[in-house]
Amino acid sequence: MTDLRDPRGLRGDAPLLDAWLRFTAQAAAGEFTPMSVPGHKQRRDLTGDVTSGDAPLYGGLDSIKHADALLAGAEQRAAHLWGADWCRFSVAGSTHGNQALALAAGEPGRPIVVTRALHRSLLLGIVLAGLEPVWVLPEVDPASGLPGPVPVAAVRDALARHPDACAVFLGDPSYVGTTGDLAGHAAAAHEAGVPLLVDAAWAAHLGFHPGLPPHALAAGADAMVTSAHKALPAYTQGALVLARTAAGRLDPARLHRAFEATHTTSPAGAIMASIDAARALLARDGRDLCDRLLRTVAAARDRLRQVPGLDVLDGPGVEPAKLVVLLAGTGAHGIAVEADLIAAGMPVEMADRDTIIPIITLADDEATVARFADTLADIVEAHRGPPRRPVPAASWTVIPEMAMPPRQAFFCRNETQPAAKAVGRVSGELVAPYPPGVPVLAPGEVITAAALDALRAARADGGRIAYAADPTLATFQVIARP
Repeated sequence: MTDLRDPRGLRGDAPLLDAWLRFTAQAAAGEFTPMSVPGHKQRRDLTGDVTSGDAPLYGGLDSIKHADALLAGAEQRAAHLWGADWCRFSVAGSTHGNQALALAAGEPGRPIVVTRALHRSLLLGIVLAGLEPVWVLPEVDPASGLPGPVPVAAVRDALARHPDACAVFLGDPSYVGTTGDLAGHAAAAHEAGVPLLVDAAWAAHLGFHPGLPPHALAAGADAMVTSAHKALPAYTQGALVLARTAAGRLDPARLHRAFEATHTTSPAGAIMASIDAARALLARDGRDLCDRLLRTVAAARDRLRQVPGLDVLDGPGVEPAKLVVLLAGTGAHGIAVEADLIAAGMPVEMADRDTIIPIITLADDEATVARFADTLADIVEAHRGPPRRPVPAASWTVIPEMAMPPRQAFFCRNETQPAAKAVGRVSGELVAPYPPGVPVLAPGEVITAAALDALRAARADGGRIAYAADPTLATFQVIARP
């Protein structure tokens, strides 16, 4: 009989999953009375089923004294799968992984060559580490208004101008699925004697099918962060940080200290077990599941292209399992389309005026995605209008003007100024349309009229302005003058 708690029989190759299954079985049977956290003590009569399945790593999956050995075994399996020699599981998502790599990269005051199409977590990692960003900008495709890769030449030039740089940190694939020449970037970084670090949050499935690009480590990167809860079927917040340290560009001990400095000392065993289970699933069935994923996305692209004016991002340099829908040719407004998708029970990852991005994963089957594509096609028809040219979003177009390092700005005294008076002043806060969570303004950057206009346009189009003290954009936090 199939074990409904482990329907694919993964527990034999997943030590954390096996421990979680044993713990929850004992809890359900009432076989122990824990005198340790968590405080709900596995009871369901207090706050209901919201804590069902919750188990701590320490004192749950194993004793507080021995759980580290259990975790290390699971992490070693993941390191082997991705061809790494160092791996850690995080219960704080790729956000934590990015910040850990930033802390491991160099000393305060050192430059770091970093993509401007970064997630805000990396910027906060730069603040924590006291690094000074040297921005490299992605190319923007005028036909779609979406970011392409960062050119290798841009990274080489930045390294030449900053020979004391400590690392190169890129995001690949980008939020919209565009991919760059990671092998070329790795060569450029290594020729300069520095590591290539990659935020590959959306790319845990890459490298496990010949129709997919190689993962970042296989392409030559020294370290990568990837989410187990995006493309893989793990709990929200599950992520992996993987590195190759044999070349000496990264110090394993420093990586360990950086990881522990920003990770919780009370990791959720259920999240850890789900990362382990997703890894075991990928190791055993990854090729077959990725094959289905590729077929499913290709079929959805073909279906959507049948809608007049509707297009999808495709071709070389686009991750083939990513579905990015381009609306400008239909005249439909993405925020209105998104609202109807939500009403139909099909919320998507991102929508702006010209773009809809659903996330299709290893858990989706052909029927589910075909139903989504049909529903989306019908909704677009209902919102059809005059075709328009796409307008690149603020996140991809604003060129930053850095007036002081982000860490220095982060700790400066701020004052509130009306938007009109804030132009020309130095931002004391991070401001980003979300999603994608790519900063338009960061601490230490000049608030330009172009940045203000771009943020206002994003908000007027129905986007959410995140992280700002005043999300209406009527006022800004600026560095106070002496």
